[in-house]
Amino acid sequence: MSDRDATERRPDIKIEDIPYRTMGDRALLARIYRPAGAGPFPAVIDIHGGAWTSGDRTQNEAIAMAFAESGIVVVAIDFRMPPEGRYPDSLADINVAIRWLKSRAGEFGTRADWIGGFGTSSGGHQILLAAMRPADPRYAALPLPGALETDARLAYVVSGWGVLEPLLRYRLAKERGNRHFVESHDAYWGSEAAMSDGSPPLILERGELVDLPPALIFQGTADEWVPEALTRRFAESYRRAGGEMELVLLEGANHSFYREEPNGANARQAIAAVIDFIRRQTSQRRELRPAAKSLSSRG
Repeated sequence: MSDRDATERRPDIKIEDIPYRTMGDRALLARIYRPAGAGPFPAVIDIHGGAWTSGDRTQNEAIAMAFAESGIVVVAIDFRMPPEGRYPDSLADINVAIRWLKSRAGEFGTRADWIGGFGTSSGGHQILLAAMRPADPRYAALPLPGALETDARLAYVVSGWGVLEPLLRYRLAKERGNRHFVESHDAYWGSEAAMSDGSPPLILERGELVDLPPALIFQGTADEWVPEALTRRFAESYRRAGGEMELVLLEGANHSFYREEPNGANARQAIAAVIDFIRRQTSQRRELRPAAKSLSSRG
């Protein structure tokens, strides 16, 4: 669906592109999908997939429109990818985009404490990582003039068929001869050590002190890159560490279920579950959780 088609079919949804970060003459854009009305509305930062190396802010447009129609502001962002940037550069872009949105929440009809994250595939991995490490000095390295006290903590986070364990997917891709994914992992991560460092399940296994906002994960039970058993173990670890996590496991769906059938039963169930989750998180008007005691510097 093009921008023109989207606005013609849904004139009540305002769509605009705004730079959230500039680097010399290069601008990173955020596409804002804003519902009609004064709000305040819940809002999500949307992180696209593409094996960390491809895609852009328009990738999840159909999902963004469904969210906006339900009364959720969506801020879908571009971020650095290879060869322009690799891990953790994209996490730094995501971190500053969260702070940017929180600092301008009123302008977009939302509240800073109603802002969460959403991502799909590799974006589902990155938004979880950003949510768990909002104060990691590598991720929070970019200054935001005029909002130096704004943090990148999220009120909630949603991962759609997220590649939760990059190192596992890398090894599976090697075993299965999937050259595209092997090359994408190498281009973005550079090493297995980096994949381990940036793995949410392994972060919890190592006992790192992280932020644990309320979370929802949805994926297929037949996902060939993210085994259901891994997701269940991660959810259990998240809960043991003190966080809340809900799972929506779509029977028989594979990793590409949404792309293959965007209007299918699994896709509809997943999006309805996400909308319900976001509404519950924001209707409760929870105060922001206390900050973690400390997040140790990471070299």
